Order: sequence, then C-alpha cells, then structure tokens
Amino acid sequence: MDRIVRLSNAPLDLESLEIALRRAVHQLGSAILEKFLNADGGEYRGRTLPGDEGQIFTFKEYRAKDILTVLGPVTVKRAYYYDAASGQGWCPKDRTLQIEETSWSPGVRRIMGKVGTYRPFGLGEEDIKEMAGIRVNTKAIERTCHQLGEDVEAFYEREAEVFEGGKVTLLKPIPKLYVCMDGTGIPVVKAETANRKGKGEDGQARTREAKLGCVFTQTGLNGKGFPVRDEGSTSYVGAIESPELFGKRLYREALRRGLKRAQKISVLGDAAPWIWNIAEEHFWGATQIIDLCHAREHYWSAARALFGLDREAVHEWTERRRKELDLGNVEKVMKAMGSLCPSTKEQEGILEREIAYFEKNKERMRYAEFRSQGLFVGSGVVEAGCRTVIGQRLKQSGMHWTVKGANSIIALRCCILSGRWEDFWEYRAMGEKM
Repeated sequence: MDRIVRLSNAPLDLESLEIALRRAVHQLGSAILEKFLNADGGEYRGRTLPGDEGQIFTFKEYRAKDILTVLGPVTVKRAYYYDAASGQGWCPKDRTLQIEETSWSPGVRRIMGKVGTYRPFGLGEEDIKEMAGIRVNTKAIERTCHQLGEDVEAFYEREAEVFEGGKVTLLKPIPKLYVCMDGTGIPVVKAETANRKGKGEDGQARTREAKLGCVFTQTGLNGKGFPVRDEGSTSYVGAIESPELFGKRLYREALRRGLKRAQKISVLGDAAPWIWNIAEEHFWGATQIIDLCHAREHYWSAARALFGLDREAVHEWTERRRKELDLGNVEKVMKAMGSLCPSTKEQEGILEREIAYFEKNKERMRYAEFRSQGLFVGSGVVEAGCRTVIGQRLKQSGMHWTVKGANSIIALRCCILSGRWEDFWEYRAMGEKM
C-alpha cells in the first residue's frame, strides 16, 4: 500500500483509506465471527427438550438465520425444535445469543438504543451508517429503542424487588439525601389527549405531563458555606403516569440510593399538590422545601398586578419582599401583600390567591433555617433535568409522541444520564428474562 501511494501522483486521501480499511476489517471480522458462532454445530440439545409450560419440543431440523452484527452480516446455524401439541417452535441458540425475534445482534441493538436515545430516529440512521459503518433503518431504531425502554423498566422492577425485600444492605451512612420532583409537558399524538382539557383556545390538551424525579446526595459545603452536590450522585426516574405510580417509582429509586441510611432527607419542588402528596406518603418526616425561585414568583405576581408598569415601585416593593423571604419570614411577606389596596376585582383575586399560597406553604419556606442546616433551597437540579432528560429529546419541533413511545425514551435517557447504562447491559448479559 505504501509503495502504491508513493508511486501515485495524486495526494493521499486518508479519509477514503480509513473507510476502505474499516470495511475490509469488518468483512474479515464478520467471517471470523460467523465461524465462531457456528462452531457448536447449531447447539443441538438432544432429540427432545422440555418447555417452560410443560411442552415437549422435538428436534426437527437445522435452520439458518441472518443477523446484523457490529462487524457486518453473519449467518447463524441453529437447531430448531417443535411441539406439535401447542404448534410452537423455537431455537435454543436464539436465546443463548439474545437474538430471539430480532435480526440485530445485541451489539447493534446497543448502538441503536444509544443513538436513538440522543437523536431523532431518522438522523440516527445516518449517524450509525457514518460512525459504525453498518446500515439500519429508521423504523428499526425506533422499535429497538421502544423495546429497550421496556427492558430498562423490567431491570428497575427486578432491582426494586431486591431493595424492597431488604436483600441488600448499604452500610455506609449518607449525611444528606435529596429527593426532587417536577413536571413538564410533552407533545403527544391527538389520540393521547382525548377528553383531556388543555390551555388552547379550543380547550383541547395537546401535551401530557411527564413527571421527573431526581435523587442526589450532599456531603459538605464549599469554602463560602454553600451546599455542594456530591459529584456524580444524581440519578433520575421519570414517566408519563399518575402521581400514585410515579410516587412508587421515585420511592424505589430513593431506596436504591440509600434512603434508609440517610441521616437527613429533604424533598424539594414547586407548589404542585401532587409533589407534596408524594412527600407525605413516601417520604414522611423529610424536610419539605419549596424552591426559592418559585416562591419569589408569587410575590412578583402580586407586584405586577398592583403596580402595573411602575417599575420603580415594583422594584422597591419586591426587593423588600426578597429580603424577608430569604430570612424565611413568610408572615411579613403575607402582611405586606395584605396591606396593598386593590382597585379591581381582578387585583383582589390575585392578592387573595397569592396570600393563600404563602399561607399554605409557609413551613416549606423557612429559608434561613434551612440554610443554617447547610441545605439546598432550590430545585435547579430537577429543573435542569427536565430540560436535559426530557426536553432535549422529546420536545423538539414537530415531534408528537405516544405515551408508550415517550416513556420508553424517558426510561432510556434516565438510565443513561444516571450512569446506569452499563449496569443495564450487564443485567441483560446475565441472561435474566425480561
């Protein structure tokens, strides 16, 4: 090759050379892999095999199956067994190689799952072709991602059984553990919003709320005395589902993360009632904290309604409220709002609503006390999670999801962004039934 390049007058095209060599290596690798996979002669297991449901499968013949691997296409020889009574047949080797009901190897499915989790399925097809040198179609990526999302759910379910059953004991204590929750709308197909009220002019909903939870830990403070989240400690769970189901999902994740070994537990969120219902049911006794920025929005709402475009008056009034709220003196904020003089029914309604908000949540707004305990008072982690875990992939222009499809992608993204991708594939490699 070096001699040919030197004799040629044309400049060396390194990119073409790289691609050509990769193609040649893949061809050689797929040939070697095919020989290795067929070295067992098809995994013949005798004349008959017992089935999972009492069937007796009889060996009929050997069958070939074409599958795509990360090295390229290979043909696998498999012993085929058939049960005449049930009319069912199967190839044991398919289960061994994890290629039941699929033409894609585990390695290719892993690539499709990772790419489809980060990129629109159509763009993922081009990415895989460009970077891995293999061809898969858009629909295959979509179907694979949806199946892997369901498999991730099964992985979490199996893991939850272990932690809920007390089979795993975490010995190392956790100084501070945080549980955060938030919701964000996902655009869905019309069938998923039937009979659901929305904010549009026609009153029809166009989105479904995805609930996202995150769990993280804190060990200490920085040099200025502010709490510092432990590096790499954030994990996520999420789905479009009822608060009841989501509460159980989040509780299981908190258990896995060491809920029962935590010396201090805090729940952070906005004022959505479902958040605090979950906190009461699953995290009773935890310190409940309303996100400070969300709390500030409510006295700002009153200021804008009462002072209108008088920026100086708005700034002066809200600055005093900011200082009071930062000290956790919610009663002073409420008193200041109550002393305002509304001139319209609309203004009166806004004031009553915002005062009621502070009254209902005042014990969740003792920010000076929370800070004195070295606690976070903002839910920025889960809000950023809503953008990163959900928004970046599921809320792109023109996207409309089914609930099932959205939940599959959410499950995959939570798995990857929680640093659990390798755990999931290790679980699959162990041959656990999904």
